[in-house]
Amino acid sequence: MKENENIYGMFVRFTNIINSLQSLNKCYTNIEMVRKLLRCLPKSWMPKVTAIEEAKDLNTLPLDELLGSLMTHEMTIKNHEDDEEQDKKKKKEIAFKSSTADSSEEDSDDEMAFITRRFKKYLAKKKFGSKNFKKTLPSKSETKKEEIICFE
Repeated sequence: MKENENIYGMFVRFTNIINSLQSLNKCYTNIEMVRKLLRCLPKSWMPKVTAIEEAKDLNTLPLDELLGSLMTHEMTIKNHEDDEEQDKKKKKEIAFKSSTADSSEEDSDDEMAFITRRFKKYLAKKKFGSKNFKKTLPSKSETKKEEIICFE
C-alpha cells in the first residue's frame, strides 16, 4: 500500500495485479490473496490486522468481507481525525502583536476594539450580564425566617 493511498485504491491495484497474473496462468487461492492483502498493509494498520487474524478464520474469510472490514476501519480513522481537527479549530486563541516604536495609534486602536468585542461576546456567552453579575446573597436571618417548602 502506498503512502496516502486509501484501501479502495490499494484493492483496485491488487485486483489488477492478480488479474494480470491469472492471464499468465498464475492463480492464487482466496486464502493466499487474503494473506497477501493483510501483509501489504502499513505498520499503522497492524493492530487491525492482528484483530482480524484473531477474530476471523482466514481460511474461510472472503476477500470482499476483508475489504469491507478494512474500509470500515479506514472511515473510523478519518472520522477521528476530523473530530480532532474540529476540536483544534474551536480552541482559537488571540495573540497580541508585538509593538515597535514605529507602529501607529490606529493599529493599536483597531486591535483594542477587536479584543473588546471578543471579550463582550465571551461575557455574553457566559451570561455575565449586569443582572447575574451583581447578585447578592440573602443574609442568614432572612433565610431562617423563610420556611423551606419541598414540592416533590
